[in-house]
Amino acid sequence: MNNTQHSYLALGDSYTIGESVPVYESFPYQTVQLLRRAGHHFNAPEIVAKTGWTTDELQEGIRQTSFQSSYDFVSLLIGVNNQYRGRSVQEYQIQFENLLQLAIRFANKKMAHVFVMSIPDWGVTPFAKERNTKKISTEIDAYNEVNNKLADQYNCNYINITPFTREAASDFTLLAADQLHPSGKDYARWAQLLSTAIINKL
Repeated sequence: MNNTQHSYLALGDSYTIGESVPVYESFPYQTVQLLRRAGHHFNAPEIVAKTGWTTDELQEGIRQTSFQSSYDFVSLLIGVNNQYRGRSVQEYQIQFENLLQLAIRFANKKMAHVFVMSIPDWGVTPFAKERNTKKISTEIDAYNEVNNKLADQYNCNYINITPFTREAASDFTLLAADQLHPSGKDYARWAQLLSTAIINKL
């Protein structure tokens, strides 16, 4: 353990900013708290994310943001709104690959310091009860197959949080008050996986 100050950039959408929970309960903030508790020095996470963003909107958000020259660790979680809006998996593949290349660049080209997070399954939430929930889950799986393959192709890490989010079908404490987004309790499990994976790289 040393006194090096580390930086962490989180790219994404509502799941990255922690929609409907206090900011300190979002997974990037809980991740940094766990890393600090483990004795590692981390700045507060830098977050470029917005509720409702699709892959191309995240690309635009990145274009409009001023960044540090590089970051020690970068996470990327995007795609649920592509699925929600009925965008094609093929379009997602092209745009996600572009975003992953940007994430690698932000991580000073250290692929092993980039963490792709799988897309949560909102099909199990009360918000989706009037919809075809099986179709939502199947489409989320198709999107996750794409981001998982690309993470492997670029030798990045893959953090599969989708099974956690599916537990909300029978455990409503895993949902925020809006009955759509995860609660701080669920984000804590994501943060545990991500912080452990980051510690393995330190």
